[in-house]
Amino acid sequence: MTSSPRTRLAVDIGGTFVDAIAYDEATGELRLHKAPTTPDAPARGVLDAVGGLAGRLDDVEAFVHGTTLGLNAILQRRGADVGIITNAGFRDLLEIARANVPSQHMYDFAYAPPPPLVPRRHRTGVPGRIDAQGAEVEPLDEDAVREAGRILVEEHGLRSLAVCFLHSYAEPAHERRAAQILRDAHPDVSISVSTDISREYREYERTSTATLDAYIRPVLSDYIGALEGRLGDAGLSRPLHIMRSGGGAMTAELARRAPLMTVLSGPAGGVVGASFLARELGRDKLISFDVGGTSVDCCVIEDGSPGEVHEAAIDGFPLLIPIFDIRTVGAGGGSIAWMDHGLLKVGPQSAGAVPGPVAYGAGGTEPTVTDAALVLGYLDPAAFLGGDMSIDADAARAAVADRLARPLGVGVTEAAASVLRVLLARTVGALREITVERALDPREFALLAFGGAGPLLGPMLAREMGITETVVPQVPAAFSAFGMLMSDLEYEFATTVLKPLSDATLAELEPAFADLENQGEEVLSLQGVKPEDRTLVRRLDVRYHGQEHTLAIDLRPGDDAAAILDRFHELHRARYGHAMPDGGQILTLRVRAVGVLPKPGLRRLSGSGSGTPDPAGSRPAFDVATGETVPFPVYERQALAPGHAVPGPAIVEEGTSTTVIFSDQRLTVDVHGHLLVSSPETAQ
Repeated sequence: MTSSPRTRLAVDIGGTFVDAIAYDEATGELRLHKAPTTPDAPARGVLDAVGGLAGRLDDVEAFVHGTTLGLNAILQRRGADVGIITNAGFRDLLEIARANVPSQHMYDFAYAPPPPLVPRRHRTGVPGRIDAQGAEVEPLDEDAVREAGRILVEEHGLRSLAVCFLHSYAEPAHERRAAQILRDAHPDVSISVSTDISREYREYERTSTATLDAYIRPVLSDYIGALEGRLGDAGLSRPLHIMRSGGGAMTAELARRAPLMTVLSGPAGGVVGASFLARELGRDKLISFDVGGTSVDCCVIEDGSPGEVHEAAIDGFPLLIPIFDIRTVGAGGGSIAWMDHGLLKVGPQSAGAVPGPVAYGAGGTEPTVTDAALVLGYLDPAAFLGGDMSIDADAARAAVADRLARPLGVGVTEAAASVLRVLLARTVGALREITVERALDPREFALLAFGGAGPLLGPMLAREMGITETVVPQVPAAFSAFGMLMSDLEYEFATTVLKPLSDATLAELEPAFADLENQGEEVLSLQGVKPEDRTLVRRLDVRYHGQEHTLAIDLRPGDDAAAILDRFHELHRARYGHAMPDGGQILTLRVRAVGVLPKPGLRRLSGSGSGTPDPAGSRPAFDVATGETVPFPVYERQALAPGHAVPGPAIVEEGTSTTVIFSDQRLTVDVHGHLLVSSPETAQ
């Protein structure tokens, strides 16, 4: 690493690899290093990846980290044992839930909801009640709170508690007092308070959110503490920042206080990077396509802004936090292809980093997407990860032949091609949820393909959906980490109000907005953001009377109720195909606090090329356009310059990622070095 003090680092932990990227602001140079994920000790994998770029971190100006550690703790049920303190008579609220069946299981008569994260013996109610207007109906029984804490901590041995009371969104006094009592009595116990995370109504969703926060809080706190210590030993003097699920970053200290905000921080980095590129390249409509080792993550970006939601779910558990509207499919490069009563399926099981695909030679026996790509000739065994990792293509072929081709009664090549077809079919379904089902035509969008396997699968997906352009960015294998370098510091505050949309209401809500903005200013101040670098954005969640769900409307200077309602009608018509003559209702006030950070610019490459350069070699590979195995010229990405054009079929290698262009496609290189793959409109 250079001695320049303007070096910025970002690290993203995936299911198979840890990606570290270094950006030198003086030269514009981007450098990448990958290291295997270490599930038993996540911090070790981060240090291994960073160590591939630098021995010491004394000259690092900024360090941003994205992690799925909290998400994995929920999915794998490896969080803390949690206790819940709520109102008397409502201890079963978490288990009763919504008593509905998820849409994807509507016709599954054997469906059973996931068991609650907190068993009944660890849930307790205490007297005290606040009504929906925020008035105290019954005083909080402080002795009952102390006794509940004693039982949960001393008798049951719990070290993490969630506090969630009815209508605390309207007045959080009881929650805050209960939390203070518990902290005074048990200072070593982690306390998650529902209104510290979300000041919104819906008691079940808010209880679930607080419970998930308590569930992962000790895990994240221990991990962040260990990582900060080891990074400090390596010379890092700047604050460690953690990526948020809804974009932006926060200091490690704030991440400890609100760990649930980081639960999808890894995929969020890719969306932030995609939004940055969309703005820089002038792509008004872009779909991010992030293929990692265990999952495919997709998000729609319009006018440089990604879709957002404020209510999501993880493995059936709802959470009320701002989050990018990402659709995830449990199938990536390490996903296992398997037979289910004669049907070929791909994922959601993954070989992960250990043992990994069969070709890794680390004990894996089940063929994966990576093994199938080797069989089809898309990957060079001698050049995997730039030649730093030994790959056994013969073992991959044998596994595909034995586990897939033989049961299917087809050839090995056909079986391997079928693995990719199944993965793409699942991905197309996820993409249609966020495009076609929202009155968006995917053929009007460009596809941004990144992640280790994104450039390999992106041109194939584009053919399937009739998308005419696929963009492969620089360092695609670490693009999520690159996106983290584009992040500002962000935090969102919200409160439920439930009032009619009118000019009188807007005036009445001014103090509430001011309170949210004060909270935003305080958080940005704690993160060391200068006043001139702070931005506060007001937003309203609006709906028609009688509706359950809302649409978010940004407030502009000088807005009155009529202007807001007009924009709501317009957005409702675009989203659902119609608008109603009814008036609007304000459900939630939101303020997004942004601390603007300096960002790397998009560098133009020097030099230019023309025509088609000479390939570095050739190898046979499967052409999905013709269904035949044919010679594919192989190009090294660093040899391609702006202006070069390569007709398909062709393969472009860059060590950590491979782009595959088929015979009915064409590749060009733009002034920034991005690969642009043009495709025919082949989708039906």
